[in-house]
Order: sequence, then structure tokens, then C-alpha cells
Amino acid sequence: MIFSQNQGTKHYLVFIVSVVLCGAIGVWGVLAPENMTNTALGLTGFALKSLDWFFLVLCTGFLILSLYMAFGPYSHIRLGKDDERPEFSTLSWLAMLFAAGMGAGLLFWGVAEPVFHYLAPPGMPGKTPEAARMAMIITNLHWGLHAWSIYAVCALVIAYFSFRKQTPSLISSPIQAEFGCKHRGIWCHTADIIGVLAVIFGLAGSLTMGILQVRAGLGEVFGVPATDFVSIIILVLMTTLFLISASTGLNKGIKILSHINMGIAVAILLLIIFAGPTRFILEIFITSIGDYFSQIINMSFKLYPYKELTNWTSGWTLTYFIWWLAWGPFVGIFIARISRGRTIREFVIGVVLIPTLFSMLWFAAFGGTALYIEMFGGGGLADLVLEDVSKALFALFTWFPLSEILSGLALILIFIFLVTSADSGTFVVSMMTSNGNLNPSTRLKIIWGIMIALLTAGILFTGSITVAKAMAITGAIPFTFILVIQIIAFLRTIRREKRPPQPELSQSPINAKG
Repeated sequence: MIFSQNQGTKHYLVFIVSVVLCGAIGVWGVLAPENMTNTALGLTGFALKSLDWFFLVLCTGFLILSLYMAFGPYSHIRLGKDDERPEFSTLSWLAMLFAAGMGAGLLFWGVAEPVFHYLAPPGMPGKTPEAARMAMIITNLHWGLHAWSIYAVCALVIAYFSFRKQTPSLISSPIQAEFGCKHRGIWCHTADIIGVLAVIFGLAGSLTMGILQVRAGLGEVFGVPATDFVSIIILVLMTTLFLISASTGLNKGIKILSHINMGIAVAILLLIIFAGPTRFILEIFITSIGDYFSQIINMSFKLYPYKELTNWTSGWTLTYFIWWLAWGPFVGIFIARISRGRTIREFVIGVVLIPTLFSMLWFAAFGGTALYIEMFGGGGLADLVLEDVSKALFALFTWFPLSEILSGLALILIFIFLVTSADSGTFVVSMMTSNGNLNPSTRLKIIWGIMIALLTAGILFTGSITVAKAMAITGAIPFTFILVIQIIAFLRTIRREKRPPQPELSQSPINAKG
């Protein structure tokens, strides 16, 4: 059976409606890719231009809320019972949340994004030392504290209600617990369906970009032609592997793949650092930390209204922020699932600060090396990046010894990241459509795996990175309003938590005498 007896009968509506909608959109993409493209771009374009101020303030608010939860009066609260301890070791926990949260995105944009901003930074001339410095600040803004704070808030709300208040791991649970949804009424079902669609769209868009990068890498390394047929072969192989992994459960498939991911990623990172311009990379990393943290307040509220650069903001910063919102329910529920037993302070530091520092080191290594080539090494890499962004990483490897081995390792890493992301996403969507079951059935995971593959195929047929990004953020726009209600419910509920007893202060010598 797809659902257990005491779960499916209560939540079948979310499953049926979500499957029908996702299947219809996937078929739409396959049969009429241009029509789907225009619709997705129209919807996202309207939201990015009309609500730019709202999304920027909202995402910055997540960062402020994360800091408050980590160092405020609720930091001691454990995500579970007071005597519970973490289910996974810290290393396994960090590996799984990082693989789910960023995955192939760092490989796709690690070289390309700093180069793009170096060539055309907003409001200043490109190809200058100042442009290179600004390029790293902007890149870290897009991939740093804001991104991980969005994940942290989404995960914290679900983890708190699931493990502290013993509610199902559903998008609607905080809303139902605080405001009430009689018999899981239409509003709760709507919230869960919107969450499912946000996960599916965000995951399909990201998988599309990853598959296009694998296809580009196969062309660079082995001369494989970049055709739709090759893309579909990659998709079929990826789907087969992540369905096999999904059937093994959380403690085996996802955990093992995440450890493999991190091992290969760290090995490639260290090779780039020590085989590349080592001193330049480390200097960029240290400088980026200072620049980023000194500029974060300014950049967190910057929309460029006086320079007519709103298109730049919507095309880069806001697209990223809404993209992270799209992944919020997926990564949030997954991180919540693996974070039981941790305190809020430990949770926020592990989910926000540590991945941010790793991402900054990653971009300093890959983006810094690309900037070094452009500024001091003869150039030429930027032209390759502009020609095809999916080839940027492999173009960088040609400047290193053993470039074919590096490219081969990168292809393996990207592919495993895709499998891990799809595996995690399938696991989460299956939870969301089985009344929050922490161990959903294999049959349900297979159904959702096929649906994700179908929608990804529809986006692949458009052959456009722009469309992939648009689809990735389409589901996030309505989900954002659900998330706001979740946060309100969370803050109202956590205020009723009992404070730990404060130790009595010993009497001062003055009071003792008097």
C-alpha cells in the first residue's frame, strides 16, 4: 500500500492533487516547452519586479531571526525532549545537510558567478581590482548567511513542532497547532500542496542545471555530443540510482552518498588550493571574510533604485533568494528530520555558520583562481564562461595538471550530488504526502521519483538555464506567504516555553555585611 492505514486516509487529498498537478506540468513541458517557458518567465518576472523590496526584507529578516534564535533566550531549547540527544554524528549531520542544501550548485556556479560579476558588477566598471573584490562580496551574499538562514528558519520551525510538540512533519503542522485547522481543513491541505509544489519545482530546476553541466563535462572530457538524447540518458541513469538509494532508507543511501560527496568535494577543493595560486586564494578567502561581514548590512538592503539597476537585482540577488525559498520546504524538512535532539544554538551554528564559511572558501578557491587567470594569467577563461556557463568548471580545469582526472572526479561528484538531492527531495515529498511519516513507503518514493524525473525532462527540453532558474523559483512565490504564517505560529508558540531556572546569585560582601 502507498499509505499506511492510519495515515493515508487522512492525507490522501494532498497526494492526489500534488501528483495530478506535477504530472500535468511535466507533460506540458514535454509537449509545449515554449509555452511553459513563457508562462514561467512571466510569473517570475512579475514577482521579481513588483515585490523585490518584500523578498529582500523577508530574506534579511530570516538572517536576523536566525541570529536571535542562536544567541537569544531560546537558544537552550532542544529540538525534542529535554533528555534527547542527536541521532546522527556531527560529521554525518553536516555532510547530509550540506549535500541537500547546496549540492551541485557550488560546482555549477563556483567558477562562473565571480567571473560574471567581475566582468559586469552593478553600478561600477568591470575588469578592475575593485570589480574583482565586489564580485566576491556579491557571490558570498548570494551563497552565504542569507541562503543558509532561510534553510535554518524553515527547518527550525518544522523540527520544533515535529520533535518538541509531537506534530506531523508537515508544512501545515505549525499553522494547525497554533491557529487550528478543523479536521485538517482546506487551508492546511492548501499549505501542504503549495509546499509540495515548491519542492518539486525547485528540485526539478536544479536537477536540470546539474544534468546540463554533466552533459557539458562529458563533451569536454570524452567528446560526447550535447544533445537532448544525452540529457535524457543522464536523467534516466540518475533516476534509477536515486530510486535505488531511496529504497534503502535514510541511514544507508543518503548518509553513505553524502559522505562520498564530501570526501570528493574536499579532495578537489584542496587540490585547487594547493595546485593553483595558493597565496592568492588564501588572501582572497581572508579578505572576503572581512569584506563580506563589513558590507553585509549594506548589501542586505540594497536594491539600486537610483541607478536603474533593478533588473540586475531581480536577475541575480532576488532570483537566488527566492530560489533558496523554493528549496526551503525541501531542505527544511530534510534538515529537521536529521536534527532531532540538537539545541537551537547548536542547530543554527551548524546549519548557518559552518556551511557559509565552507562556501566562502569554495568560491575563494574556484572563483579566485578564475579571477587570477583573468587578471594575471593571460585571460581567456571569461570568454568560455560567457559562451556556455555549464562548461565553466571544466574550462578552469584545463589550466591545471591532470585536468582530465579532475574533470572526471568533478563529473562523478556532480552526478552523486544530483542523486543525493533527488534522493533527499523524494524522501521529503513522500513525507509531506503521507501525513508526515518519518519513514515513508518505498512505493510512494518511487512514484514521486518518477514525477520529479518527468518534470525535469520537461524543463530539459527547453534547453535553457534561464527557464530552469525560473521554474526553480516559481513554486517559492506562493510558498513564501505560507512560510510567513509558519514563522508567526512558531514565535507565538515558543514564547510559552518555560525558561530554565536561573542560578541564585551569591550575596555580595556589601550585602553580607549590611
